[in-house]
Amino acid sequence: MTDTKSNNGLKVIAGLLAAALIATVFYTVSLYNDKKETTAKLVSEKNLVIEDLNNLKSDYDRAISESESANAQLVDARNKISAYIDSVKTMKADISALSRYRRQVRQLTKEREYLLAQNDSLRSSNALLAMEVDSTKVALEEQSMFTDSLLVQNTQLAKVVETGSALGLSKFTVEAVKERNSGKLVTVNNNRRADKIRICYTVLANRIAKPGAKQFYIQVTDPSGQILGERAVAAIQPEEEGQEGNSITYSKASSFYYENTALDVCDFLNKPGEADFAEGSYNVVVFDEKLRELGSAQFELK
Repeated sequence: MTDTKSNNGLKVIAGLLAAALIATVFYTVSLYNDKKETTAKLVSEKNLVIEDLNNLKSDYDRAISESESANAQLVDARNKISAYIDSVKTMKADISALSRYRRQVRQLTKEREYLLAQNDSLRSSNALLAMEVDSTKVALEEQSMFTDSLLVQNTQLAKVVETGSALGLSKFTVEAVKERNSGKLVTVNNNRRADKIRICYTVLANRIAKPGAKQFYIQVTDPSGQILGERAVAAIQPEEEGQEGNSITYSKASSFYYENTALDVCDFLNKPGEADFAEGSYNVVVFDEKLRELGSAQFELK
């Protein structure tokens, strides 16, 4: 009887132990499955973060490749994302770390939108600037063609067009005069009555010439070929190495103040001492400050 009770007690204990073992195994398996499922979710979340970062990096790669010149801000932002990708790949996945990187991805997305918008604006500005440069180039080419056309049409004004500010003459007149006691000047053609030669010319208007004091040179040659007046020499140096300079002998320097509008100028050359002017044909030439001939005229004394 006693043995029977003892056997029954052992059976009960064995059953309880078996039930506890089964429960323990079931709980352990459940914990393992939960951990496996959690790990899988964390790995999936980690891969999503990496995918988002790669998408951001691709946007920057495309924007940088489309730019004509490297944008330092875009390059720095792309490099920063590359560093984040490396960090996420090597990190041990856990909820707090993934949450931190998720927040960082949102921040990087906002930064990408700002930088790409700024880059698009810069590209648009560069395109507009390129169009303006092309338009200016076309306008300059058209202006060059127009200038060439003027040079072909009027070779006499070639140097005026070339320098832009060169002055020209009009209404160039030369005559012998006699001064009466009243101071009035009368035109004469007799060499004995003449006591002065009057040279008058009009300087043409030129809006691009530099205003101020100017000086032309008048050269008067008598019938024998001798230059009258001061017989001073004006010379200019060559503009380029290897070129020859230029010089003239002049009778008188004609000075005036120029204000870009047409200007009438008159100068006088007195007869040589007590002697009369010689009979014959006289030649008068006017040169500018660069010794370019601006005009010439002749007159006769009998």
